[in-house]
Amino acid sequence: MHPCLSPLVILSVFAALASPSPAAEPSAKPVLKITPGKVIIPLDKMRRIWGELISLDQNTRTGTFRNESNDEVMSFTVMPYAELLHHATNGDLQDFRTGERAIFRLHENEKGEWVWLTYIQDEMNMMNGHGEYFFVDEIDAATGKLTTTWAKGDMTFVREKGVVLETDKDTRYWKAGQPAKFSDIKVGDKLRTKTHGIGQGKHRVPWEVFLDDESLLKFQTEQKAVHAKRILAEGAPGYVDESNGTKLVLTLFREGEEQTKQLKEGSAVRIAPAGVDRKPTADPITGKVTAIGKNGRQMQVTIEPTSASDGFKPVGLARLWAQP
Repeated sequence: MHPCLSPLVILSVFAALASPSPAAEPSAKPVLKITPGKVIIPLDKMRRIWGELISLDQNTRTGTFRNESNDEVMSFTVMPYAELLHHATNGDLQDFRTGERAIFRLHENEKGEWVWLTYIQDEMNMMNGHGEYFFVDEIDAATGKLTTTWAKGDMTFVREKGVVLETDKDTRYWKAGQPAKFSDIKVGDKLRTKTHGIGQGKHRVPWEVFLDDESLLKFQTEQKAVHAKRILAEGAPGYVDESNGTKLVLTLFREGEEQTKQLKEGSAVRIAPAGVDRKPTADPITGKVTAIGKNGRQMQVTIEPTSASDGFKPVGLARLWAQP
């Protein structure tokens, strides 16, 4: 025995060595929540609800829709970075029509209310993105009703059987990108639609019926052109991350691709602060891009302003235009 160690100390050492080490506590997964000035989408806590659009206020970016499963009227506030998917591609609030059926993705606010909206996805976008169709099983020419099976194009997945499309006098039909007729539809055809509700219950009344992919893609192509023209005129929207007089850092939302794809270090830009409606609140100032990076899935740009940038406040909104 070492002269400096007592038997009690030696026993304590052996006991410590023999005792299993406590398991490391697993690191807790951070809880995502909607945060002003940041692009956060809490996918682990959301509700995706099929509903019928009732109202939209372009200035406050708020609205209401009817949950078609229980007829509850729900209010929402559109986040500045929300994906507004219309005609199977990017759109804006002004593209959506009252009565339109879509999926509304909601998240809780600080009071536990499901009001923060991070996308509106129209029926065209949902079906096109998933490669799904309405396969015609029965045709009732007298009532204009089509009974269908909702499934993937190769029938490897069936989402729902017995889905009824209730066409009316305002329904338009498209084949090979050209106007068609109800009588052009045959049992076995696979359709896609843009539909509205009737103010109660779960109904699909088509505004548009696409008898083939070519017709849907024509609508999609037209919408892409409308959106691109809009972004080029109105600027790419984004959040202000930092503004200190000599440096301006913006996170630009993905919808602004028509502007952001033109950017590189050294690019000349114009930037303006924006309000809740995402419209500029002051005349644009000029600047030069000094760095380009990523902030999650969004582009982050650092700009050296060439004039006073006092109007830009962190967590506020801005618009950016790439200079030729």
